[in-house]
Amino acid sequence: MTSSPRLALVGDRLLDAAAQEPVARAVAALGSHVEATWIPTTAVDASLADFDGVWLTGSPYESEPGVVTAAGIARRAGVPLLGTCGGLQLAVTEFAIQVAGLAEEDVLVPLSCSLGGDECVVLATEGSLFERALGAERTRERYHCSYGLNPATVQVLTDHGLRFTGFDDEGVVRVAELPGHPFFLGTLFQPELADGPEPHPIIRAWAAAAEAANRTTKPSR
Repeated sequence: MTSSPRLALVGDRLLDAAAQEPVARAVAALGSHVEATWIPTTAVDASLADFDGVWLTGSPYESEPGVVTAAGIARRAGVPLLGTCGGLQLAVTEFAIQVAGLAEEDVLVPLSCSLGGDECVVLATEGSLFERALGAERTRERYHCSYGLNPATVQVLTDHGLRFTGFDDEGVVRVAELPGHPFFLGTLFQPELADGPEPHPIIRAWAAAAEAANRTTKPSR
């Protein structure tokens, strides 16, 4: 008999509970069949690989290197990974440094227009994990961020296997995923801010991948 899927929420809830409360609500809405644990960014270690799913939540972070480390553990161990806002930024940073050989300062740039509190259209690439998880070709999402991916590095990252599959209506990257991984999806927008009692489809898809990982690789505990 399988245990409940164990979800690691990497973020500093005690540092800014208000910023993390939407994540807590979204996970609670998944139901009691999942077991969620907050992992402070200063406490990330190899045991993260034992979880069924990892969510790199948004900033503020006490330790950005801790988030980068968490992204690397989940990527290498094949743990279903969701990264939102800063979580996307640092998941891509980890990949850029460790896989593509880029410098950290090459990855992120200030957005020409800050997206603090804005809503923007996001278009999904046909056949992508993002489109399948979303269940639609386009969506309108909320943001609270001032940094995005450096356009100059997109092709290098693509050449090394990362795939960019969500764009705004001006063609700016908003979503990244890693083909071949059980579930690796990062969004610059924050799906936890979606209205309604049900979790955003992206969050439900990540939780479903964690449940599948629990059944497949961890039949008992």
